[in-house]
Amino acid sequence: MQVIRSVQAMQQERTHWKGKVGFVPTMGYLHAGHLSLFQQARAANDILVASIFVNPTQFGPHEDFDDYPRNLERDLSLLEALNVDIVFTPLETAMYPPGFTTYVVPVGPLAEEVEGATRPGHFRGVATIVLKLFQIVQPDQAYFGQKDAQQVAVISRMIQDFNLAIQLRVLPTVREPDGLAMSSRNSYLQAQERTAASVVYEALQAGLAAFMKHFPNGPIGEVPVGAGLAPVQAMIDVIASEPLAKLDYAEIRDPRSFLPLETLQAPAVLLLAVSIGSTRLIDNFVFNADGTWDTGVFLAESQ
Repeated sequence: MQVIRSVQAMQQERTHWKGKVGFVPTMGYLHAGHLSLFQQARAANDILVASIFVNPTQFGPHEDFDDYPRNLERDLSLLEALNVDIVFTPLETAMYPPGFTTYVVPVGPLAEEVEGATRPGHFRGVATIVLKLFQIVQPDQAYFGQKDAQQVAVISRMIQDFNLAIQLRVLPTVREPDGLAMSSRNSYLQAQERTAASVVYEALQAGLAAFMKHFPNGPIGEVPVGAGLAPVQAMIDVIASEPLAKLDYAEIRDPRSFLPLETLQAPAVLLLAVSIGSTRLIDNFVFNADGTWDTGVFLAESQ
């Protein structure tokens, strides 16, 4: 496994590759969700590239950039065991040199509502760094997790808008045995908070149950305006039952445009953002156009 720090060295290395290139961009502090991306990418590509870069431009001024968990030595050990070929770990000054002024600024509900409203400028930082990484690595396929549903939608739209020759592979959320979605930020949770955090998955289950009352056999179609409030209220009620949980938002949206749904229809995405103590967690369930739900995959109890 080769570790590359400079943009120029990465671009030079790219000229030597033959075959299909898979790419998994990360901010490090790898967990089982990340590893599932690498496992599938390894099986489908000749060259597998990882990036580890904690991107400052996607953090707000009062967010956790300085405290974001980092452990490069551990991450590299995990990636080597997964037979990753190249790990790109650039310095901040390499990605944002002095005088940097050109950003990708997605607009409209897709980037400015839900998570975008809570974290203004977040998706500008995401889109900018992902496009830069795509330009440097030039992958054939790029792998992301479904947990960050709005991020996936923003990147998918960017690939389409800029005519990028990249296939986006979105893989299911990996969950702990109690349903908590794997996240690097889970490491912030204290013992009591970790127990309380399972309420996020419970709330999504309640939203799913309310949704399925209108689609008991999973048909495709619509129901009257206002029915979309039932899944949202179900999620709100469950979060309210946990004293340590503070709701940021509970939403039902179109998973591609992120426009709000006035009727229940497929596809749809149930979205939650909840703070447990000082730790902010996001999660989602997706109702697919074929009537199936994507709720993620679970780790075994022994893990």
